[in-house]
This record gives sequence, C-alpha cells and structure tokens, in this order.
Amino acid sequence: SRRCGLAAGRSYSGGGAYPSVSLACPLPGVPKAVFAAAEGRERFETRVTVLENGLRVASQNKFGQFCTVGLLINSGSRHEAKYLSGISHFLEKLAFSSTAQFGSKDEILLTLEKHGGICDCQASRDTIMYAVSADAKGLDTVVNLLADVVLQPRLSDEEIEMTRAAIRFELEDLNMRPDPEPLLTEMIHAAAYRDNTVGLNRFCPVENTDKINREVLHSYLHNYYTPERMVLAGVGIEHEQLVECAKKHLLGVEPVWGSGQTRDVDRSVAQYTGGVVKVEKDMSDVSLGPTPIPELTHIMIGLESCSFLEEDFIPFAVLNMMMGGGGSFSAGGPGKGMFTRLYLNVLNRHHWMYNATSYHHSYEDTGLLCIHASADPKQVREMVEIITREFILMAGAVGEVELERAKTQLKSMLMMNLESRPVIFEDVGRQVLATNTRKLPHELCALISQVKSTDIKRVVTKMLHKKPAVAALGDLTDLPTYEHIQAALSSKDGRLPRMYRLFR
Repeated sequence: SRRCGLAAGRSYSGGGAYPSVSLACPLPGVPKAVFAAAEGRERFETRVTVLENGLRVASQNKFGQFCTVGLLINSGSRHEAKYLSGISHFLEKLAFSSTAQFGSKDEILLTLEKHGGICDCQASRDTIMYAVSADAKGLDTVVNLLADVVLQPRLSDEEIEMTRAAIRFELEDLNMRPDPEPLLTEMIHAAAYRDNTVGLNRFCPVENTDKINREVLHSYLHNYYTPERMVLAGVGIEHEQLVECAKKHLLGVEPVWGSGQTRDVDRSVAQYTGGVVKVEKDMSDVSLGPTPIPELTHIMIGLESCSFLEEDFIPFAVLNMMMGGGGSFSAGGPGKGMFTRLYLNVLNRHHWMYNATSYHHSYEDTGLLCIHASADPKQVREMVEIITREFILMAGAVGEVELERAKTQLKSMLMMNLESRPVIFEDVGRQVLATNTRKLPHELCALISQVKSTDIKRVVTKMLHKKPAVAALGDLTDLPTYEHIQAALSSKDGRLPRMYRLFR
C-alpha cells in the first residue's frame, strides 16, 4: 500500500486533483468502472421478427451511443423490365424529399440534426436501401421518418424536375470520368445478361428522363414497395424497441399510391447469355492537367460464377481474392494484395499494363467474375491474350501458401469491414432480405477456412464452360473479335488462335 501512497507518488508539474497518485493505482473516491459485457451467445446473434403484414424486423446488438436503422426493399433496376428503365435511379435521387409529414428535405435534415443524424439512399440492381444513423434515443423519430419517406413521399413536380436535371448531370459526368469502372460495370452486365434482369441498365437512359413522372413512379411503387418485400434493419438498438416502433409506424399504414392487389411483379430468373458490348470512344483527353492519364483502352472480360445463396459462393470469393490485382501505381503495403496473381503474373511482368483488377458481382440467382484491364490502344491484342490466359490458369495448380494467404486476407477484410456499424447494418438487411436469416462472421470465417484447392479447381472448370462476356471502351482498332476471345478461353494456354496472331 505504501507503493500506492503519497511516498511512492510521482510529482507532476501540471498539478491537478491527484498530483501524487501512481498511475498503477485506482484514483481514491472514484467509483469502480462497469464495463459492457455480452450476456450469453444470444447477444451476438441477429434477431428477426415477422410482423402481421409480412414486414421483417431484424436487429443486431452493438454497444455505443449511436444506431443505424433503415429500410431495405427487394426492388431495383432488375425489376424494370415491364417499366421505363431508370425508375430506381429516380427513386434514389428523390429519397428524403418532402413527405406527408415533412414539407421539405431541409425539414427532414433539421429533424435528424436534433438527434445528430445523417441519412442516405442507395439503389443497386436488386435492392433499394434507405438508411439513417442517429442517436439511439431518437429511434422512434427515425423509424417514423423512414416510414414517411418510403410510404408517403409527395413527389412534387418541382422535385421531379430537379431530379431530372441531377440525373442528366450525373450521366454527363459518368461519360467524362477518368475512371471508367462504373461505365464498364454497366457494359459487362449488359453483355452477360442481354436484355434481362441484372443486365438492365442501372442508370436512367437520357431519353427516359422526360418520360418518368409521378404516375409512372406510383405504378412501380404500388407493385414493389410492399411490406413482404421489405426489411427494417437496425444495429445498436434493442430488438423489442425496434419491433414496437415498426408496429407503431409501419403496420396498417396506407401508402400514398394506395393499397390493393399487386400486378406486373417481375419474378424473372437471370439468364446468362454472354456476348460483347463495345463503345468506341476517344480517351486521349479524359484527364488533362499537370499529370494527365495517358490514352488507354479498357477491356473487361467476365464469366458466370454463382449466386450468393449457393455453396460455391465462398470458393469463388476466395478465388477473387487470390486473383486480386489493382493499378500499376499502387503503393502496396499491408492489405494491398501485392502477392495476388494479377500483380505477380501481369502487372509485374508487363510494364505497359496500366491496370489489372478482379471483381466478383454476386446476386440471388447468378454471379459474374470478371477482370478489368487497361493499356495503350496499340497493346490491346496482347492485353486480351494475357487476361484470357489468366482465366485458363485459374483451373491449374493452386499453391498451398497462395491459397492460405487468399483465405486469410478474405477473413481479414470481412472482419475489418464489419467493425463499421453501417456495414453491419447493410449486411444484416441484405442477408435477411434474401434468406430470412443471417450467417454470423465466425460462421463465414469457418466456411472460408474449409475451402481447398480442389474446390477452386472445380468452380473454375465449371465457369470456363460458359461463353464469355466482354466489355470494351476506347480505341478498339486492334481489339480481337468476340469469336477469337471465346476460342482463346477454350484453348489450353489461353492464347489467341495462331492464324489470328500471324495475319491479323
């Protein structure tokens, strides 16, 4: 005790209430700290309750002052086959505008500000997500606001006109960006699923901006914004409290477009077609300034993988991590994937390659594994040959060290991403929307650990039997034909046919 007494104390020039108490001892008179602790396994699990109208309420406990709550709806550009393309894009831009209770977007933002809140809406091919992060004490206000935004939007003429202008500007910007990845993603989906489901355009075509009005939006909302297609997800709040708020604000509410039997609901299953989408474009002046990006041609080649509901989804995720890649000017360092195949076999060996990156898009009924590559227009033929060869090599031997590194990196990325509350919210909402339940992180990590080299070879062999999907943007003078790319992918070494190489 003398060690913690005044004699053992340290003298501090700054003074203060306890100038002579050792940092190794508790401060006298201060209550003992009470730390948050999980009370059993159930505190980690995602709880799901289904209301009388079919709405699912899902929550995940997480300590902290703030919570993230939102509505996820099984609706998106893939459901627009019987409608004008671009409705989901409009709804994303119109989100959190005036409603039956709130006269303007400013009024909504001021209401959220009282609880330190922010809001966002994101529309993808298969889901529209309305989310709010705010102080957990304001949960009732947040759920009331979400219900009003989703079910009671005014969609005034002025708001729709402003949305038209915003979408036109976004489309112009999309075509002028130095980074063509969003545009190529649209093109590869259009090539892989021609005129169906996830192949439908996620962005509103310019010719449709003047055609979409309140009547069109209400017709779409009537069919797709129904309780059984929705999940109210929350992270950082008690489940019972969220269920009570859902019953209060989302049960028995008459939407502004009216109730009644839904019709024209698209339940199509994705049909993979393969194919090519090419856009000839002058890329010489996309990035001017003191350090301009050189003129490049961009190629994306993809093959059908599987849906996220299938067991093969995990091996495909490991394969995507194993391929990795990035830009030629990546700084490297921890987590940058400098030991992935597209770095070792492509970027490190071919100095003229500007970019080589693997992407894996997965949906409820299909998936697409693709590689995006960029190079000088004169090197397009060699670039295509190199990328097709990498697809062929996927079916070859997989080293034990390489596989373990990819699995460890995938688990690391998964766990790091799930440190963020909004990411947990999206994970909870999307999984419950698709499966009515949620696989916890430790379950996913266990599945990743079980992946063997034979699993990688099996899924790749299955994938290589499909026709390729090809997207090409830029100067395409030297681009091989689709038939030659298809022949290269079916050959043993991934090379373009010899006759093409000699007499092109």
